[in-house]
Amino acid sequence: MVGWLKYVDSISIACTWPYNHLMAMRLNFMSGPLLKKVAAAVEKHLGVADSDETLSRFLLSLYEEPLEAFSRAVEANGGSDFPPAFVHEVFEAIREESKSKESKESKSKESKDGSKREEQVETEPENQVHEKPAETQRERLPSERSKDTGTEQRTQKDHNNQHQSHQNQNQNHQHQNHQNHQDQQNQNQQNQQNLHAPEPNLVVGAVCRGTVSNITSYGAFVRLNRFESGLCHISKMSYDGRRVGSPGDVVKQNQEVFVRITDVGSGRRRKIALSMVGVDQTNGEYVEGRESGRQSGRDTEFGRRGREMGRDRAVSSGARRLTSPERWEIRQLIAAGAARASDYPELYEVEEDPAESEGFEVEINPHEPKFLQGQVRARAEPAHILKNPEGSLSRAAMDGSRLAQEMREQKKEQRKKEKQQGTEEKNKDKEQNKDKEQSKGKEQAPYSKSRKNVSKSDLAQSRKRLPVYAMREQLLSAVRDNQFVIVVGETGSGKTTQIVQYLYEENFHRGDKIIACTQPRRVAAESVAKRVAQEVGCPLGQEVGYTIRFDDRTSPATRIKYMTDGMLQREALLDPQMSKYAVVMLDEAHERTVATDVLFALLKKAARANPDLRVLATSATLDADKFSRYFGGCPVLHVPGRTFPVEIMYSREPEPDYVAAALDCVMQIHVAEDSGDILVFLTGQDEIDTCCEALEARIKTLGRAVPELLVLPAYSALPPDQQARIFEPAPPGARKVVLATNIAETSITIDGIRYVVDPGFVKLNAYDPRLGMDSLVVSPISQAQANQRSGRAGRTAPGKCFRLYTEEAFRTEMRPNTVPEIQRQNLEHTILMLKAMGIDDVLRFEFMDPPPAPTTVQALKELYVLDALDENGHLTSMGRRMADFPMEPALAKTVLASVDLSCASDVLSVVAMLSVQNVFYRPKDKQAAADQRKQRFHSVHGDHLTLLNVFRGWEQSGRSRSWCAENFVQERAMWRAFEVRKQLAAIMVRFRLDVHGSDASAVRKAFCAGYFRNSAKRDPHEGIFTTLVDQTPVHLHPSSAVYGKSVDYVIYHTLLLTTKEYMHCVSVVDPKWLVELAPRFFQPSDPNNPSERRKRQKIVPLFNRFAENQDSWRLTAQVEEKKRALGRLNQ
Repeated sequence: MVGWLKYVDSISIACTWPYNHLMAMRLNFMSGPLLKKVAAAVEKHLGVADSDETLSRFLLSLYEEPLEAFSRAVEANGGSDFPPAFVHEVFEAIREESKSKESKESKSKESKDGSKREEQVETEPENQVHEKPAETQRERLPSERSKDTGTEQRTQKDHNNQHQSHQNQNQNHQHQNHQNHQDQQNQNQQNQQNLHAPEPNLVVGAVCRGTVSNITSYGAFVRLNRFESGLCHISKMSYDGRRVGSPGDVVKQNQEVFVRITDVGSGRRRKIALSMVGVDQTNGEYVEGRESGRQSGRDTEFGRRGREMGRDRAVSSGARRLTSPERWEIRQLIAAGAARASDYPELYEVEEDPAESEGFEVEINPHEPKFLQGQVRARAEPAHILKNPEGSLSRAAMDGSRLAQEMREQKKEQRKKEKQQGTEEKNKDKEQNKDKEQSKGKEQAPYSKSRKNVSKSDLAQSRKRLPVYAMREQLLSAVRDNQFVIVVGETGSGKTTQIVQYLYEENFHRGDKIIACTQPRRVAAESVAKRVAQEVGCPLGQEVGYTIRFDDRTSPATRIKYMTDGMLQREALLDPQMSKYAVVMLDEAHERTVATDVLFALLKKAARANPDLRVLATSATLDADKFSRYFGGCPVLHVPGRTFPVEIMYSREPEPDYVAAALDCVMQIHVAEDSGDILVFLTGQDEIDTCCEALEARIKTLGRAVPELLVLPAYSALPPDQQARIFEPAPPGARKVVLATNIAETSITIDGIRYVVDPGFVKLNAYDPRLGMDSLVVSPISQAQANQRSGRAGRTAPGKCFRLYTEEAFRTEMRPNTVPEIQRQNLEHTILMLKAMGIDDVLRFEFMDPPPAPTTVQALKELYVLDALDENGHLTSMGRRMADFPMEPALAKTVLASVDLSCASDVLSVVAMLSVQNVFYRPKDKQAAADQRKQRFHSVHGDHLTLLNVFRGWEQSGRSRSWCAENFVQERAMWRAFEVRKQLAAIMVRFRLDVHGSDASAVRKAFCAGYFRNSAKRDPHEGIFTTLVDQTPVHLHPSSAVYGKSVDYVIYHTLLLTTKEYMHCVSVVDPKWLVELAPRFFQPSDPNNPSERRKRQKIVPLFNRFAENQDSWRLTAQVEEKKRALGRLNQ
C-alpha cells in the first residue's frame, strides 16, 4: 500500500495539462464535500491523512460503474491490497453524489426553452458533454480534447481558470454556462456560413487519395479535392510511424498518395490533419493499430504484456527526451489542429533529472584474469593478406570498379524515372515473359534428363574413364601401408567421388566403421553425396549419406559419410580418438579453412592413440612437401589430369578497371576467337549481376552482327535450378559465358570451357579484432589460384587464359599460396572447442601455421568475459554448455541466457532467422511495395524483434506460400529457418533446457547478454554512433527498423563494411543492462573521475595558426588582454 501511495503521489506531481484538465472538469461536477468524504474514508481505513486530497482526487478519476469495474480499476493502479470495505465506501460516496448532481442538472435543463434545446442538440452534440452523467463524461473527454482550434484554445483557458480555483463551485458553474452559450453562438454562425458554402464530405477516419501540393520542413500539404487541402506532419509520413529525416525523402511534388483523415477542424477555412501511418500506398488499405502514434507502435509490437500490467507509456531508458524546440513545435501543431495531444503523451511528462537518465555511463572494465597476466601485450591486429600494398593490383582492388559503380547509379536513376512515368506494370510483364521463356528453356534443356536417366552400365563406364581409376591399386596400397597419405590431383580427376568408393569396395569399413570425407562447403558435401549414392546404387541416407549443420541424412547403415569439416571437428568433442571411423579423407585441403587446420592437428593426435585410423589429405593444388613434413614424411601421390595445353596471355599495362577490362575481353573473344565457352572469374554477386546486364545490353545492341551469347551467373546464393544451367551445353551456333566466383576454381567442373578471363582478384574473409568485425576484402589472388584458374581452360581441348594483369604483378604482387584462414579469422569458437576437448594450452597447440599470439590471447579474453572461462583459464559450466551448440560463442551465450530470462522460444526463432542470409527480397518492379510490406513487421525496439514478427506472422499464417509472396518474404529462407529452429530446440531438449518461455520484451536482454561487446552509443554532437570498445564511428543501415529514431544505446549482430561501417541487425538496449549482464567487461563510470569519452566530448576550439597563444580564446586571457589595452590608452 505504501508503494501505491508513492505511485499516486508521483502521478499527481507528473500530471500536467491533459490530466489536470480532466480532473478539473470532473471536480467541477463533483462537489467539495465529496472530496472530504473520500479523504475521511482514506484516513479511516488506511490510516493516512490525505490533507491535500491528492489520493482522493486520484480515486475520483478511477470511478467506474458498477462496483466490480471500480474495484478492478483500483487494483490495476496498485490498490490490490486495499480493504474491500474501503473500496465499497468510496464507491457508494461517489455514486450518491453523482445521482444528486444529475437530478439537479436535469431540473435546470427542463427550465430552458424547448426549441432552443432541440436546436442545440441538433447543431452542437459535442458541447453536451457537461450535461452527461459522470461515466459518459469520463469516456468522452479524452477523445474531445483537440476537436478544432477554437475548442483547443477555449479548453486551455478553462484549464487555467479551473486549476486555480476548482474549489469555488459557483464560479465554475458560471464559467461553464458562459462557455456553453459562447460555443452555441459560434456554432450558429458556422451553420449560417455553411448554408452559403457547402463543405465537401470529409469524414474522420476515411482514407482518401490526394496529390502532394507543397512540401515544407515539417510536413507535406496534400490536396484532397478542388477546395480542401490537409497537412500530413513529418511524424505521420512513414508506414510504421517512425519520424523520417525529411519529407522530401518520402514524397515528391505532385505525387499521388493515400492519406487517412485524422482530424477535421471547424470554420470556413477548416484545418485538416492527415496521416500516412498504417496506410498501404499500393492499394490504400489501412491497418489498424499503427495510427495511434508512437505509443501505439510500441503497444502493437509486443505491448500486450505491458498493457496487461497496466504500464503507462514508459519510454525506455535509452530513448531521448524531447528537446525544448521540439516541444514548442508540437504544441503549435496541436493548437493549430494539425496534431492531437493524445499522440504525444511524452509532451506532458515531468522532466527527469538528467543526472539519473543521461548521467549513467559505462566504461570498459580494466580487470585482467590471472591466466592472461604476463602474456603477450601486443595488440591484436588484422592479418596482412596483401603481399605488396603499393602494387598495381592492390590499388585496383582498393579503387574498385568505376563501371560497376556507374551502372548502379544508372539503375537507380532508371528506377526513379520508371516510377514517375508509371511503367512498372510494363516491366512486370516483361519480367514475367522473361521468366516464362527461361522456364520453358529449362524444361527443354537436355542436362537434367540426361543426368536422371543414366544407367548403371553407363555409370560404371564413366567411372573407369576418370584419371584416378588408373591409380586405384596404388592408392589402396598406400592407404594400407601408411596412416597418412597426401593425394594431389586436378579438379575433375575423380578423387572426391571415387577414392571413398574404392575404399568401400575393398572393405576398409570392416565391422561398423565409417569412411568419412570432409568438404569445406556444405553445398559440396550435399551434392557429392547425392552423386555417390547414385553411383553406389542406394537411396541417399542408407549406405551413403551426409551430415551438415542442422541437416543430418545418415542412418546406422551409413558407411560412406560426407560432411563439412566443422561437423567432424564437433564430433571430436565426444570422440577424440575417432574410434568409429576407419578412414578420414580431408578433401580440398588447400583451402586451409580453420576447421581443416584444426583437424590436421586433432587427427595427428588421434592417429597416435588409434593405430587403425587412416587419414588422407587431397587437393587439386597444395604445397605437397609442406604437408608431407607436417604428417611425418608421409607419401605423396600425384593423379595425372586429362588436361590440354593452355596458352597464357598477360596484359601489357595494369588495368585501372578490372570489371570493364573483363567485359571488353569477353566481347573480343566472342567476336574473334574460335568456338568454345568462356569462364570469367569475378569477386562477388554484385559484380556478376552487373556484368550480366552489361553483356546482355551489348549483345542486344550488336544484334545479328554477332553470334548468340548465352550469359549465365554462378555463385552460391543462386537457387539450385539456376546453378544447374551452367552445366548445360550451349545451343547450336551459340556460345556460353559463365560469370563465376572462386567456386569455379576447384569445387565445380564445367565442361566445354576453352577460354578463361582472370582479372586476378578474390574476396577474402578477414577478421578485424579491433572492431570485432568480419569483412569481405577484395584482394589479389595467389599464384596457386592463378594457375588453378588457367587450368580450367584445358579440360576438353587446348585453351587460352587471359590474365588481366601484368606478368610482373604475377611474380611480385601475388603470394605463392593464400593466407590460411586460421591467421585471418576469429578464433573464439575454435579455442572453445579445443578447451572442451581438454586442450588447455592453446597457445602451444600444434597448428600447421600457428595464428599470431595476440589474436589467440584476444580470443581467450573474449571467452573470459563471456563467462566461458574462469580466472585460471579453465572451462566453466557455462562454457561447457556453450560448446555443445553448433554456433559462435556469443550466440550460444544468448540462447543460454534466454532460458534464465524465460524467453527461450522467441530467442530460438530469432537465432534461426539470423542463420538465413536474406529473409526479404525486393523485386526490381516492386521495390516500393516491398519496402512498405517490410515496414509492417518493424519493431520500435529493433531488428531482432522485427525478425521475430516475421517468423510469428509466417507461423500464424499456417506457413503459407501466399503469405510469403504477399509480404515479399523468401519462402525457402523461412523453411530453412524452421528447420534450424527445430534442430536447436532438439539440442535444448537433449540438454534438458526449458524451451517454452516466450517473452518478447526480454529478447533484447538475452541478445545483450551475448553481444554486449557489439554495443554503440550515439554521439550527442555528431549524431552518429561510436562503438563503446574503441570509439569507432558506425552507422545505422537505412533498412534497419530503428533507422531515423532517437535512440542512445544499441547492440548489433555484425558490422558490414561497404562504403561505411554499417551495423547489421540492431536493437535498442538500456546501458544498465551492459553492466548487469557483462560485469567482467563493463563497469559504471565514476562520476568523480571523468572517462576518456567525456574528455573527448569537451569543446575544443578551432586551431588558430596565427595566434601566438593557443589559449587566447579563454575568458581569463581576454581579461588580461583588456587590461593591457586599457593600459595603452592611459599612456
